[in-house]
Amino acid sequence: MKSSEELRNLLQRIDHRGYPAYKDTKGCYSFGNYTLSIDHVQGDPFAAPSKVSIRIAQKFHKIPAELFDQPYKRIALQDFLLRGFSRAVDKVSFKAKGSGKSGLLSVSRCSQEILERTACTIQPGSGELKLCMEVGFPANGRTINAKELIKIFFDLLPDVIHQCLFFSRLPQQKLQSVIELAEDQQYIREQLPQMGLTAFIANQSILPRESGISSRPMKNAIPFVSPASMEVALTLPHRGVIKGMGIPQGITLIVGGGYHGKSTLLKALETGVYNHISGDGREYVITENTAMKIRAEDGRSISQTDISFFINDLPNKKDTTSFSTEDASGSTSQAANIMESMESGTHTFLIDEDTSATNFMIRDELMQRVVLREKEPITPFIERVRYLYETCGISTVIVAGSSGSYFQVADHVIQMDQYVPYEITETAKEAAADYPSITLPDAPADKPSFHRVMRPVSMSGDRGRTKMKTLSKDAFSINRDTVDLRYVEQLMDSEQTTALSYCLLYAESHLINGKATLQEVVENLMELLKKKGLFEIMESTYAKSNLAMPRKQEIFACLNRYRKL
Repeated sequence: MKSSEELRNLLQRIDHRGYPAYKDTKGCYSFGNYTLSIDHVQGDPFAAPSKVSIRIAQKFHKIPAELFDQPYKRIALQDFLLRGFSRAVDKVSFKAKGSGKSGLLSVSRCSQEILERTACTIQPGSGELKLCMEVGFPANGRTINAKELIKIFFDLLPDVIHQCLFFSRLPQQKLQSVIELAEDQQYIREQLPQMGLTAFIANQSILPRESGISSRPMKNAIPFVSPASMEVALTLPHRGVIKGMGIPQGITLIVGGGYHGKSTLLKALETGVYNHISGDGREYVITENTAMKIRAEDGRSISQTDISFFINDLPNKKDTTSFSTEDASGSTSQAANIMESMESGTHTFLIDEDTSATNFMIRDELMQRVVLREKEPITPFIERVRYLYETCGISTVIVAGSSGSYFQVADHVIQMDQYVPYEITETAKEAAADYPSITLPDAPADKPSFHRVMRPVSMSGDRGRTKMKTLSKDAFSINRDTVDLRYVEQLMDSEQTTALSYCLLYAESHLINGKATLQEVVENLMELLKKKGLFEIMESTYAKSNLAMPRKQEIFACLNRYRKL
């Protein structure tokens, strides 16, 4: 490792030379109580900024080990440090001048959700802190302006590092509240199965968001208040007693007029699989970790999926126990989404009638009389939802605005009225008794098969190169193949999408061998990520992109949507 003075001398030597001379700076430099690593140097001042990382041993940053001795506390701490560093570095970005991206200083932008990210990590054993950032190396035209880079590395950046990454300079009370919130959130998650709940929504939570493109809380929104009949109390380790609505395991129906908050409640449950920062309004909206949003997805590809649980006896005699198509219909795609979610270990389905295929969700009495059961290959979801819970242990939360038939199978019915929830289970059941009850299939459902073996494929492009690109949060491409994830609605951040692209590439290179099942591939991948972290799947000399940890359910969804596997 070289010293910081050696870096200064090197920069002074290459001042006013052509921009490629910056390549000589690549390497590690000691700045006393931290190490600066120049991992990748941009090709010119208009290209993507250079990759730089900062490493600090615990003996220097002195953050107590008890603040990161559990994974959930470590992730909350990393998130806190990254947000603070981001705010501080924004104030000095572009204070060093030059052409193009000269003087840019940036790190990952965190969403309202607290995610594990490669941008800031703390090693559980050694306590070493690592922060990855981007720096635009300054130039005048395409001529090196070393004085401005010296200003960044020896003036601007050291102040930010010491202010934001060393324990003695951190806001102690705020840091403690972050860790305490993480402990309270973890406590609720651990209590959900013990209390027979799929989710908890605390009283006074703010569920509506600022807008369709902003996840910040809406100003002057109506706070959530639980119906008395569904209210539960929890005694948290730090906040103490907290009350709110517990959604029991089983079948829960959410109804109400348009624009009264049904989908807003469901959206809060979708994102409740992640923890949220203080001030978000959904800090204490906690959904069991495996919950999966299910919807129709016209046009998606399906490969060797057993959808016979819902679809059988097709007119073309196509086998539905190992069904494949390049262009699924709404009902077929929704059936596949459910079966693939079951394969991933999901315990809760979250379904909105508005984004579902009508013929998949329900067939009313008149339609059953006109089109006899033996002429209809689709067994609607309403006829399987009870079996899914009682036999498979999978709960369902459904938002319904037009179909009252689900009243008959629901365990609990919640009506949203101007964003206020009311339990109307008894009233709904009484009303449903006046209508013909749904008829169930005579034959019991067969348990689906999840024995899907993935065939190895080559993702290498021209000359053996692999080009990867993240196309916002909704998709990524590997060479000429695009994986469309726009309807995988619980992806919160484009860095999760980038991580999925690396997961797919790693699985193809190391885990998919023509013998392992999809479940085995994903389990092996999850075990690797748990033990060694996201950096392990980035097989390159430097971190090309910052990553955020996806759930196992999203990894399954990604592999299922890659058309070559």
